[in-house]
Amino acid sequence: MASGARSALTREAVLDAAAGLVKRHGPDALTMRGLAAELGTAVTSIYWHVGGRETLLDALVERTVAELGEIRPAGRTPEQRAVAVARDLRRQLRDQPHLVALVHERGLTERRFLPAQRALVREAHAAGLRGTRAAEFVRAVQFQVVGHVLVERNRERAPAQHPGEQELWSPETAGDDPALARALARPVDAERLFETAVRALVRALLAPAGPSSARPSDPAR
Repeated sequence: MASGARSALTREAVLDAAAGLVKRHGPDALTMRGLAAELGTAVTSIYWHVGGRETLLDALVERTVAELGEIRPAGRTPEQRAVAVARDLRRQLRDQPHLVALVHERGLTERRFLPAQRALVREAHAAGLRGTRAAEFVRAVQFQVVGHVLVERNRERAPAQHPGEQELWSPETAGDDPALARALARPVDAERLFETAVRALVRALLAPAGPSSARPSDPAR
């Protein structure tokens, strides 16, 4: 390839194209030949800009983690801001599932969650939580978000169920509660369910602890 054509390609353009391939088709789709075809260039040009595939993967993961940046949630209270952190983390996980999988494969999952964890620590401290209680709050919210996203994905990818929820629930199976039966027979509103669950969790964990709530095994109390 002529040096002028090669210089027209940039490292950022290569990383952008690589991220696009991973986002659309998953990490396995990221090959040097496929990336070159995506960019309309030669494989040698890709090597010149980013090195081999392993180096490319490392650079892509580092950029993905860096782009997450600092989370600065809005809200007047620690509860509101913590819910905002959870909401933002869910959005990131849903918007970039293949890139998140790539980060996990490269052993950087904990670093990937660090911005959200730091933001939750600030809200825990603002609410007066310290030590083990603060750590439990951070991890409980993180696990709630990750677990919810995993269930969402499994439901979205699952084949049609026979019988479906609408066929399983009737006033009889719902303990003679017709309203409950109708609600459970309707499609799940994942967004509303997430908000309900994470708000309840955050509110409960940020509530002041009474004397009877301390656990003997907790060295922080």
